[in-house]
Amino acid sequence: MNDKHSLSIPVEVLSQVKDLVNQASTLLLPYVTPLTPAERRALPKMGDKTFSFVEKAHEFAVQNPTLCPQYLDMAAFDIDFADAHNLMTLNNSTLQLHEYTDDTSMVAGSEAYQAALLFYNSVKVASAHDVPGAKAVYEELRKRFPNPKRKHADTETENNN
Repeated sequence: MNDKHSLSIPVEVLSQVKDLVNQASTLLLPYVTPLTPAERRALPKMGDKTFSFVEKAHEFAVQNPTLCPQYLDMAAFDIDFADAHNLMTLNNSTLQLHEYTDDTSMVAGSEAYQAALLFYNSVKVASAHDVPGAKAVYEELRKRFPNPKRKHADTETENNN
């Protein structure tokens, strides 16, 4: 078994990070605009490719107010552009943090699952050889073992009764 994750993250560090994330969320909460999935799909998106267009359009609109239509609210455009720009930078930082935690969680989870499988298979063999205490452990773990075939078979049995 390959052990890529061998340095335990102290509970105090995880607690501090969680507190900092909660503080950041609390700070931003008054300013966020929650969206439904349908609203997210319907919005035109500003990404890396369209950012320079929006940035240049904003710059020209500020420099050439006579070219702005009367119905363009420049104060709102200023706010939207500044927040979009600043939040894009923040998103990059949080995406990097998410990637760190997601990768590490995936490796740690995979290694824990592999260790559990080693133990489970050892207990299974011990139970088959009537090693004292092994059968109870095996039966308890067997109930929890992720086996989609067995779940499907159990569902069919229940449906047929």
